[in-house]
Amino acid sequence: MASVEKLPMLAYGYEKLAAELKALREERPKIVDAIEEARAHGDLSENAEYHSAKERQGQVEAQIADLEDKISRAHIIDPTTLSGDRIVFGATVTLLDDDDKPVRYQIVGPYEADAKLGRISYNSPLGKALISKKVEDEIEVSVPAGERFYLVQKIEFI
Repeated sequence: MASVEKLPMLAYGYEKLAAELKALREERPKIVDAIEEARAHGDLSENAEYHSAKERQGQVEAQIADLEDKISRAHIIDPTTLSGDRIVFGATVTLLDDDDKPVRYQIVGPYEADAKLGRISYNSPLGKALISKKVEDEIEVSVPAGERFYLVQKIEFI
């Protein structure tokens, strides 16, 4: 039997997935009602409302199954319980970029990533490059715009 791959995430990411799942589950009865109402209009072969509702039902069920899978494999990590001198999942790192400007990122799971909020996925190019690095390590990352260089300035577990 294959082992189930755990998905590391922060409590924030878990709560976000759980809220999304709850909203989809609440949508289920509304879709069933829409299907019943469309069915009452007669000929299903030319009934756009019926086909639209059935399509939405399929999408919602697929999303629910996907979210239930992710939640069942969630491994919630609290960064405040971590320590050490290397970058790991959950760490917040301050880097100096090519122009010696500080940039700050938290290493998170793919479902929590939001670069605008300073959250990058551990399996993004920069995330992969950062994992296991220490303060003063230099990092080179290939991005669509070319090569980027960073210097690890600070590692925090907050």
